Amino acid sequence: MLPPGSTIGILGGGQLGRMLAVAAAQLGFKVHIYAPDAESVAAEVTAHHSQAAWDDEPRLAAFAAACDAVTFEFENVPVDTVRFLSGHVAVRPGAAGLEIAQDRLTEKSFVADLGGRPAPFAAVPGRAALDGAIAGIGTPAILKTVRMGYDGKGQARLATSEDADTAWESIGRHSAVLEGFVDFAHEFSVILVRGIDGEIRYWDSTVNVHDAGILATASLPPPPIVLEQQDAARAMMAGIADALDYVGVLTGEFFATDDGPVFNEMAPRVHNSGHWTIEGAETSQFENHIRAVAGLPLGSTATRALPVTMRNLIGADIAAVPDLLADPHCHVHHYSKTEVRPGRKLGHATWVGSEPAA
Repeated sequence: MLPPGSTIGILGGGQLGRMLAVAAAQLGFKVHIYAPDAESVAAEVTAHHSQAAWDDEPRLAAFAAACDAVTFEFENVPVDTVRFLSGHVAVRPGAAGLEIAQDRLTEKSFVADLGGRPAPFAAVPGRAALDGAIAGIGTPAILKTVRMGYDGKGQARLATSEDADTAWESIGRHSAVLEGFVDFAHEFSVILVRGIDGEIRYWDSTVNVHDAGILATASLPPPPIVLEQQDAARAMMAGIADALDYVGVLTGEFFATDDGPVFNEMAPRVHNSGHWTIEGAETSQFENHIRAVAGLPLGSTATRALPVTMRNLIGADIAAVPDLLADPHCHVHHYSKTEVRPGRKLGHATWVGSEPAA
């Protein structure tokens, strides 16, 4: 166990790092942010901040020497960075889950090998392979870059095979995966935390609604079809966590279908659909991630009250903060980002035990 006063390093300086840092401070830990970006909303609430490149080994070594354990707040931290740090300090979770989550083809194959059920998929290493993938998968389908891409980025929909050229160009002609469309009732998340000793706890699964590829709302309670499939999806995520000897919060996104849960993707980190846990659960995803990284006992993941709604404040939505603060049942989180632009997550609002006023 890390004693109070220890320093936890966080790779990445965004809002997830900010909320992790707040949770760490409440448990008596210091936080050191490492990120290449000039703007870091996470560093605003921490004592230490290193702005340096992901491949700057002297700075990474100095960062490791200043930390008692290290974690990361987003899945696009270079795997080589994590591997280098792992030679100097404990990094939790390690590089294995990160490497799998950064490659959609590897991720789907990994889950399928464990007995999970991803959507039908085919590798598309080049334009010529796309036609064969369409013949095998059919349309409608979605073309996704193998690497990078989130919140709908790096993706193109194909209504028919005639859309192949346009789709290929729109993703920048990068190596990709073609996924068959899944006929689903709802999208939902399974968020778990796994301790150093292998103990796993789960938060209740939210139903997630996206707008233009970006999460708009996550809400509880879910409808019966999700409740019926929650245990199977949890078992699938537990198998992934155990196979990786994972430590910390791990998220899986699923489609609820008539034939059971279909795996969509995983994130080896705290997740946007779990922001409701700050006010809505006995222990938030952020606190439990820090507990796991520090080797502390995990906290209860029980939901405090129903219903729960978490709404992202995206772009111009942030202007509604004064009105939201006037709602006595609303909890507002402003990420302190200075630039307002379409599609940018600038905050979130949560209602626990009541419905949003509008």
